Amino acid sequence: MVLELSQISSYCGLTYMSLLTAFDVETVAGFVFGEDKDAHMSCLSHVKHGAALSVVWGLVSEEVAHATKESLVAIKDDLHNNQTKRWQAIGTLKHVLSFVNLPWELKKHTINFLLCITDGCVSGEYLGEHSEWSSYMPNIFTALQAIKMVIMYAPEPEVRKKSFALLKAVLADIPDTQRFDILKALITNTDSSSMIAIFIDIVRREMHMEVCNSTSVKEAPDSNNEMHPDMPFWTPSVLELVESVLRPPRGGPPSLPDASDAVLSALNLYRFVLMTESTGKTNRTGVLSRSNLVKAYNEWLLPLGTLVSGIMTENKNDYDQLAVDTVCTLNPLELVLYRCIELVEEKLKQSTT
Repeated sequence: MVLELSQISSYCGLTYMSLLTAFDVETVAGFVFGEDKDAHMSCLSHVKHGAALSVVWGLVSEEVAHATKESLVAIKDDLHNNQTKRWQAIGTLKHVLSFVNLPWELKKHTINFLLCITDGCVSGEYLGEHSEWSSYMPNIFTALQAIKMVIMYAPEPEVRKKSFALLKAVLADIPDTQRFDILKALITNTDSSSMIAIFIDIVRREMHMEVCNSTSVKEAPDSNNEMHPDMPFWTPSVLELVESVLRPPRGGPPSLPDASDAVLSALNLYRFVLMTESTGKTNRTGVLSRSNLVKAYNEWLLPLGTLVSGIMTENKNDYDQLAVDTVCTLNPLELVLYRCIELVEEKLKQSTT
């Protein structure tokens, strides 16, 4: 049946590229639905599922690919070399990854295909109009969410590993100026502490890379909060990100030990920013301003320290497995937390404004 459908698609002029970029898909859907297109918009996602699966079956079966008389190698090369088409393809193939009931084998082939077209692609700055690339970001964001779910639930370690590589590749393909906002949105829309920790760690790595690549960090004589054009991650927004984990919007300290992965990652990010700004004699994030130091000390670190100390005291003399696991989980967090407290206390002694 798949072979026959592929032949029909080919007969109708629907190439793999047109299916991936979704242009002809929407055109055909509009033709089929006619004047009632708006009333059938809810069906469009199913149409796009079908478009994505048509391509994936070509990846799975050589017979299906041969029936379409198309070169998947040429298509991969075209997508690899064209950012707009690549984003469109990612937006189409996300439907395979997000569809819960599809076999993992199909998702595995989709991951491999996406890795091929994003391998080595580093966006930097997108050269198109702002309105053009920004229109693709919602699709890219939902694609990243779909990849996130594969990382969390794929039964095979190799699939999870490749999915994580794909996550980083897609993020690298996003314009520098948008990448932080996308990561922040992913963190905000994630309940898993481990995934939040992964996203925060990616933020820290991005910031480290910007420091390494920017001579301005070493040469800038002034200390201000203005964003350097080559360092879009080094803004006050990073402190807001840390605060969202260490002092959740609902108020009070985070839930421990459940959120320990996210909290540890946020503390490591805060420590990294604090030490880097101090060493470089910069203050792009505002982390060294006295008001932010006082806020971090009184509202984030001390309440967290009280919570951690209480939990550790409660469990240190208890030898059941849950208590042992809790202590082991909080040990590294406690070490980083008290190092952060020491650093902030040191900076507060030096700060007069």
